[in-house]
Amino acid sequence: MPGAGRRPRRLDPGRAGRWFVLPAAALLVFFFAYPLLASLWQSLFRTEAGVTQFVGLGQYARLFADPLIAKSLFNAGLILIVQVPLMIGLAVGLAYLLNQSWLRFRSGFRLLTFLPAVTTLVAYAVVFRVLLATDGGAVNQMLGVVGIAPIDWLNNEWWARVAVIAAVTWRWTGYNMVIILAGLQSIPPELYEAAKVDGAGRWQTFWHIVLPQLRPVLIFTGITSTIGALQLFDENFILTGGGPSDATLTPVLYLYKVGFRQFDFGYASAIAWMLVLLTAIIAIMQFRLMREKP
Repeated sequence: MPGAGRRPRRLDPGRAGRWFVLPAAALLVFFFAYPLLASLWQSLFRTEAGVTQFVGLGQYARLFADPLIAKSLFNAGLILIVQVPLMIGLAVGLAYLLNQSWLRFRSGFRLLTFLPAVTTLVAYAVVFRVLLATDGGAVNQMLGVVGIAPIDWLNNEWWARVAVIAAVTWRWTGYNMVIILAGLQSIPPELYEAAKVDGAGRWQTFWHIVLPQLRPVLIFTGITSTIGALQLFDENFILTGGGPSDATLTPVLYLYKVGFRQFDFGYASAIAWMLVLLTAIIAIMQFRLMREKP
């Protein structure tokens, strides 16, 4: 028969794999790489009176003279310094507590602690706004029961920052707790037994066994929490709108106002790239400071 002596055609696995990867690669290019490069290119232009002109690094030079950039970075830094250590500290404490074998109903407590993380950002921010209302808010009503005067949570500069920090901490502590709990459960039991044989107490075991073993997990949660603090938008947008007197204005919220209220997309792109660079620098510094020494 004709062609009976031909060998069957073999399929090249590498070539077939490239066809399977192509859809994902196309999505990555169109929805990530192209917008990224387009925003970088747009940051080099400025539009005034309907006329767009190339200004090079002029938009980035504006960043150093813009007082609202300095104010937003100060607010983000304050939230970062206060909220991230507080949240991770609470997450470590809760994870350590929920990892104890003597604790009853551990699964229920874990579920309750993690529930805020699956609550939608807008919904929980609106609830916090209602709770913290100056007149009739549940928080001020409870303070009044113990004789404390109502606090103007959302209209006072420092109390507004406290409200934002409290809201963010409430939502993300459970998320970090679950990650740290997974790290705790991966610690070999032999280390606890060795520490007990050596006469180490509970605090010594936590300090010399638990924390060193959690170092990679703490690095991860620290970096992701730092990025989240620098990209904070939903909570302060809904709770305070960036006020009062720009006390809760963050770089992303300022980017939104510049881009979608003032329609200055070139300057908004420059702010975005400044934020990208700042986030990368802080993440690298955190990683180098927290990594295990040889």
